[in-house]
Amino acid sequence: MERLRIATRKSPLALWQTEHVARLLREARPGLLVELVPMSTRGDEVLDRSLAAIGGKGLFLKELELAMQRGEADCAVHSLKDVPMELEPGFVLPAILARADHADAFVSNRFDGIDALPPGASVGTSSLRRQAQLRARRPDLQLLDLRGNVNTRLAKLDAGDYDAIVLACAGLQRLGFDDRIRARLDAPEWLPAPAQGAIAIESRDGEGDVLSLLAMLDHAPTRTCVEAERAMNRALHGSCHVPVAAFAWLQGDALALQGLVGSAEDGRLVRADATAGRGEAVALGEAVARGLLERGAGDLLPPRT
Repeated sequence: MERLRIATRKSPLALWQTEHVARLLREARPGLLVELVPMSTRGDEVLDRSLAAIGGKGLFLKELELAMQRGEADCAVHSLKDVPMELEPGFVLPAILARADHADAFVSNRFDGIDALPPGASVGTSSLRRQAQLRARRPDLQLLDLRGNVNTRLAKLDAGDYDAIVLACAGLQRLGFDDRIRARLDAPEWLPAPAQGAIAIESRDGEGDVLSLLAMLDHAPTRTCVEAERAMNRALHGSCHVPVAAFAWLQGDALALQGLVGSAEDGRLVRADATAGRGEAVALGEAVARGLLERGAGDLLPPRT
């Protein structure tokens, strides 16, 4: 094939990620014409309510999938943490790129970390996962909603709307905001969203030429780790409505996984971990999910509908 059209959201981070994929594809296939198809999604447009309230992170994907179905784009680039556990029928993820920094970032203009915040300080994040872990560590903090792209969130912090905010390290680093990271919030004390830091490429199943081209960018170690994290999340029926966190890493031929379910209301946290062979990612994720449920995580999960 001579041309590839990539659907993408219009946010600065989404455009950076898509340009990154385009650059890698041009390097892998010299002469390939790669075109970006920027689109606005409902998840980008509705900023006065949490994602959980308006339908979840899948709102970031729907319009891009429709563009592929209409033949206006050949693939789409996503932050994998925003991709639902189950794709719509007819879509696959032929490539998951090498993972960037998986950790969360504590960002503040006046304070060096969570423990340095004064009593009652305001922290901005709309993530239930981040709220649960903040509540567990500092129940005195005032947790406030924070939506918008990375630039918008930083601007709100700089305007004095919050004493601190929590973002993903990878997003800040990709946009050149490394110096805004006052502290990394990392495992084992603090766990990220499943697949945080990983970029995924989605395309239609059965498109042989497109799938073969995109598969050149797949990073097997990253896919193994995020498959374990997403399998755990799937077994717990996790979504942006549920404070679920997970982090997996490879140790030689062994794959380790830590999982967490929390309550954004009272800071209760349930943790579990396990290790398996690198070829047992899905089974490992399901095992950690069972461990969480055995420890009482079901009490923190919303009832299934």
